[in-house]
Amino acid sequence: MLHSYVANWLHIIWSTKDHERIISKDNAVKIRDHIIKHAVEIKCPIETINIQPEHLHILLNLPSSMNLEDVVKRLKGESSHWINGEKLFRGHFHWQKGYGAFSVNVSQMDTVKNYIKNQEEHHRRKTFVEEYNTFLKKYGFVEYIS
Repeated sequence: MLHSYVANWLHIIWSTKDHERIISKDNAVKIRDHIIKHAVEIKCPIETINIQPEHLHILLNLPSSMNLEDVVKRLKGESSHWINGEKLFRGHFHWQKGYGAFSVNVSQMDTVKNYIKNQEEHHRRKTFVEEYNTFLKKYGFVEYIS
């Protein structure tokens, strides 16, 4: 075999500290563009991203040469550093500790992409905490956030 083929699609979610709804639409665009650029720089390009007032969703194919924890740490850490350097918010900005990363079957890619793209509509019916707890339950975790 001449090449290695890896399809390691992940739907990654994390929140602002204390799920504070502080990201405006204008800032969401700036943060999205910056995270996409940084992901390319670290050689882990993002397929889809959507940033909401208190959380974000990312769909990416994790390269076999990269560790999930390191990728998320780099994306969160570098973006919060950039956000603070740009003074996008009053005071100091923080992402919440931790994250959720959920595997995505390649046959479900379009469904997940659409889910991520349609977050505004989705959150007219469900809060972020309700949404996140649904993911945790679906994937068999018993610990929920409040």
